[in-house]
Amino acid sequence: MMTEREALIALNMVDGIGPVRVRELMQVLGSAANILQADVSDWVQAKGVGQVLAEKLKGRLRDLDVQDEIHKAEKLGARIVTCVDEDYPELLKTIHDPPLALYVKGTLLPQDKHAMAIIGSRRCTHYGTQVADRLSFQLAKQGYTVVSGLARGIDAAGHQGALKGGGRTLAVLGTGIDQVYPAEHDKLAEKIVEQGALISEFPVGFKPTRQSFPQRNRIVAGLCGGTLVVEAARGSGAMMTVDFATEFGRLIFAVPGRIDNPSAGGCNGLIKNGAKLVEDVDDILEEFEYLIPPKPEGREDPEHVKPQVQLNDTEKTILDALGRSDVGQDELIRETGLSASEVATALLTLEMKRQIKSLPGRKVRRLW
Repeated sequence: MMTEREALIALNMVDGIGPVRVRELMQVLGSAANILQADVSDWVQAKGVGQVLAEKLKGRLRDLDVQDEIHKAEKLGARIVTCVDEDYPELLKTIHDPPLALYVKGTLLPQDKHAMAIIGSRRCTHYGTQVADRLSFQLAKQGYTVVSGLARGIDAAGHQGALKGGGRTLAVLGTGIDQVYPAEHDKLAEKIVEQGALISEFPVGFKPTRQSFPQRNRIVAGLCGGTLVVEAARGSGAMMTVDFATEFGRLIFAVPGRIDNPSAGGCNGLIKNGAKLVEDVDDILEEFEYLIPPKPEGREDPEHVKPQVQLNDTEKTILDALGRSDVGQDELIRETGLSASEVATALLTLEMKRQIKSLPGRKVRRLW
């Protein structure tokens, strides 16, 4: 019988099932490993899984070799991180359909929870490229991990700016971990591995499709506390990422553009609808109140430097629920009645404001 981790990798490899259906099956059958052992008659008890689909998926599962897939990833210098592994990104777990498994080439670090997505048009202007490069450079200098999709244009400029700033950057692929797209970004991908990671939810060898890039956009948004749009037309892929970020309760930022530039239409529309207008990096930093210097690792803040910050109602509710004991995120969700995404986003900003400290096991501690 497969381990839970191996079962998740196997289910992730099956085209046509997806994380939502897998979790529906897990609710009925108890675990991913149990799904693989169950009969078709058990599968059809899950929402959205009929007899025809169940038989088709079962047939596909019989042909899989999970150990071979793990070895393929290892030969590429990558590893597979599942949602039961400790280094699976915590913020990503809070979205509606978190990937069952991530192929990671490079490193995922705890500091990556302080991440900003920088996205925009592939056909960007020189101005847009300069702005994305500058803002990502400055964010990297402030300790943010820059996340984007390795596409041409604004995505590439965002990654490059973070690299020049000596910071971390994560590139989420719409292909298998071995299929860098576009091909001319192979050297950029190598540098990203050195200062961050390439990430994909697709099996080794997976080639891009029309659906795979929108699918990866939810991961870009899900990894980050905020999303910055530099140039994007209305109805573009970048705007789809914004839709995901909004659904997940993340902060939205936008750089204004010329009214006669179609690639600025999405950004200007976002600002009209309440996105934070960004002219320089301080517009982003003040939203997170991240200008307060972080305390050195392993040292408690002395009382006389207690940070004086403004808290919104959600953050106050969470601090009240924390009290003076260590509390798990799931317990906070139950006690406050807030959604998982609301709690995750608030915990991220509370840690940036030096009000709480993250602990192992998805627990947090109030510092003041």
